[in-house]
Amino acid sequence: MRALEVLVVVGVLVLAGSVLARRLRLPPPLVLLALGTVVGFVPGIGGVEMPPDVVLFLFLPALLYWESLTISLRQIRADLRAISLASIGLVLATAGTVAVVAHALGLSWPMAFVLGAVLAPTDATAVSTVAGLLPRRARTILRAESLINDGTALVIFGVAVGVAVGTLDVGPAGIAWRLVGSYAGGIAVGLVLALLVVEVRRRLHDTRLENVMSVLTPFLAYLPAELIHASGVVAVVTCGLTLTQIASRVISARARVQSAGFWTLTTFLLNGSLFVLVGLELHAVVEGRTAAELWTGVAATLWVALTVVVTRLAWGNTMPYVVRALDRRPQQRLRRVGFRGRLPGQWAGFRGAVSLAAALAVPTTTSAGGPLEGRDLVLLVTFGVIVVLLVVQGLTLPAVIRFSRLQQDPAEEEERLLAEREMTRAGAEALEGRAAELGVPEAVVERVRESYETRIRQQHLEQVLADGRVIDPDHRAAKQRVLAEAAVESRLRLALLADKRETVVRLRDEHTIDDAVMRRVMAQLDAEEVRLLGVEADD
Repeated sequence: MRALEVLVVVGVLVLAGSVLARRLRLPPPLVLLALGTVVGFVPGIGGVEMPPDVVLFLFLPALLYWESLTISLRQIRADLRAISLASIGLVLATAGTVAVVAHALGLSWPMAFVLGAVLAPTDATAVSTVAGLLPRRARTILRAESLINDGTALVIFGVAVGVAVGTLDVGPAGIAWRLVGSYAGGIAVGLVLALLVVEVRRRLHDTRLENVMSVLTPFLAYLPAELIHASGVVAVVTCGLTLTQIASRVISARARVQSAGFWTLTTFLLNGSLFVLVGLELHAVVEGRTAAELWTGVAATLWVALTVVVTRLAWGNTMPYVVRALDRRPQQRLRRVGFRGRLPGQWAGFRGAVSLAAALAVPTTTSAGGPLEGRDLVLLVTFGVIVVLLVVQGLTLPAVIRFSRLQQDPAEEEERLLAEREMTRAGAEALEGRAAELGVPEAVVERVRESYETRIRQQHLEQVLADGRVIDPDHRAAKQRVLAEAAVESRLRLALLADKRETVVRLRDEHTIDDAVMRRVMAQLDAEEVRLLGVEADD
């Protein structure tokens, strides 16, 4: 019963917080965290403790998988160096600087590095909520960094915890080998599983079974990688990126539509739930602590949060110049970004539930059976840094983006128009052959041909207007009028769909048709509406 109560409370808070965030025009993670914190102190609801394994082995694979399916592999390849430096080099640098500050604040070196590893990675969940505000290149770099850096941080975390509890003795060379092995093993597992998934899905001809396989895929990638002490994070991301390249020719259209709906809703709920649960966790984090301990934690939190932010800013404003000095190729000069353009990505360094889950996973005792000194401070500082960064950076990020004066990538819209033109042209060119193959009457072929020709004319007008080739105001107005008429026609068709739906529902209410019949007809109407409205963007 307790679990059901928590589930209902979290669901209600996700719904209310998401609505409130839109009304107040605030970052959803910040609003959800605040609601969770407030509700966590309500008698009978507080005291929720989030099991670390739930985040690391249930939430994380699912979220990483969907992110990897909706990110641009081409853009990752183009900016692989920047992404690799951020997801590996910056994580190591952050862990080191945080460890130095934490040691100065009183933690032992092993526990200081535990805190550094916990706070080193950015949070993919928090980053995904603001990535849509950025142009394509900046958005991809930020998302890709947050996908991969968890793998680096969790390797460092495992080593630091082992040293802290006295079960491991390893130096810098050992850590480096563990990182290499973790990444290599994760990549191998991800590639092998992606190929196996493709072969299995070739043989599945039921939409539901295809999507059962889709749901299982991230966990099938994560689990074996972790069992062989490789990176489950890297395995899931590798598997997802591989499937984006080869599975589009294997997965059926119905399965893709169903899968997209499932994963979009699921990841939305998981994202929101994580921030609510972090807020609810505050009660357990501060319970039983004296005022002196809390003030010590607050002071340490501010110092560590400042260290995290300064390290990211310093890295982002020194490493590009190092790269420029070493790489003078003309094509690299074209990709250079100034201080303003780099600033949003540097400022969006949120920490989230993965950091808190890692802090909660720190053992309470050493291998000798004694208490692990510093664990409470690590947990308190981790929670504090998550809150501080979400509040400070979350509230100021829109202003930072405006200051950066980033321009949206025009190539994205140009590529969309190109794809639609080529797709329509391919259909028109294949019309005669397909009609002959299927034995379609000429009258039907003519109707389809007319629809293709109409669409080709519309696409040509869209391209001409987008290119700015029409200078004469009268010609431009005439072309815009044609497109406006097409848009009005689409609105008319959409309006008529509402009348169709009302009729179908009335027939069901009158018991003239069965509910099953109504669902099938409504599915057809929904498909037509999606065709008229178009598909929503991923970001």
